[in-house]
Amino acid sequence: MRIGLIGAGAVAKYHVAAATALPGVQLTAVCDLDETAAARAVHGVDGVRIHTDYRELVESRDVDAVIVNTPHALHLPMAVDAARAGKHVLVEKPMATSVEDCDLMVQECRAAGVGLAIGHIQHFLPDKITARDVLATGDLGDVVMIRDHRSTDYRPSARPEWFFSRSIAGGGALFNIGGHCLDRSLWFGGARAVEVSASVVQRFGVPVETDGSIALRLANGVGVTIAVISDPPSRSDCLVIVCERGVIETDPRLGTLVRRDGQNHRVREPQPDDIQRAFKAQLADFLGVIDGGPPAVPLEHARHVVELVLASYESAVGQRSHQLPLRSRVTA
Repeated sequence: MRIGLIGAGAVAKYHVAAATALPGVQLTAVCDLDETAAARAVHGVDGVRIHTDYRELVESRDVDAVIVNTPHALHLPMAVDAARAGKHVLVEKPMATSVEDCDLMVQECRAAGVGLAIGHIQHFLPDKITARDVLATGDLGDVVMIRDHRSTDYRPSARPEWFFSRSIAGGGALFNIGGHCLDRSLWFGGARAVEVSASVVQRFGVPVETDGSIALRLANGVGVTIAVISDPPSRSDCLVIVCERGVIETDPRLGTLVRRDGQNHRVREPQPDDIQRAFKAQLADFLGVIDGGPPAVPLEHARHVVELVLASYESAVGQRSHQLPLRSRVTA
């Protein structure tokens, strides 16, 4: 499977390393408007063509599938162009910047007969997989509540300028970092959200939200609270899963811990290559989708994450909770 990477941003190095590590995969092309950045991303990898126009990459005969790793509003047009050129598509999260765009992406890929997967990396991180395995034993009972707290940095000097454009990024900290939190909280909560209440804060003189909180009620009664804070004194990436008979804490820097009957048990220690292992597993999952298998992250789920971010914005503006339909649908 010959892979073309569109976008040489922050996580490009992980996609490149994954493509060079998996058997049966070859990275054949990379594209970025900044040719120097594209060359830097594939430094040391032989036989990779460098493009500055993604259309040339998707039309290339030496590319079978593409990874779309670009600003959020570009996900749809790039995925559509790739699908129409007969290329399979892996799109970095968020799937798109509107629910309608999510549906159009699915329609185009289905019409073209190509595989589509959405890169929600949380499903492949070893600490999260360990937490999933602990829950699967049933020893802790059902999940009853989730708290997700994550730090970020939305100061103007901290990230590329496009993150502060609502038309390009879709929003601010909640669309970007909050999307990760919504993804994993829904996954472990085990159901769709039917009610959302949110608040946002704009600091640092930027035109998008820098901080925010989201409260969800899931269809199965599980309550979820999410907080995304910019530039706090200490960094945090902690997911707390409260179960009937114990609590799981998972953090990629600290590993996975379980507390039951007053005792802590560290069930997984963090490893230096955990993030890279996750990207390799994600690419392997994409290859399975190309072969006709189901994605680890259902398209309905990825769409629902976008739906919830947008509902959070509506809730914050209206200062009221927002009700959602019980079921979502990816249109064919």
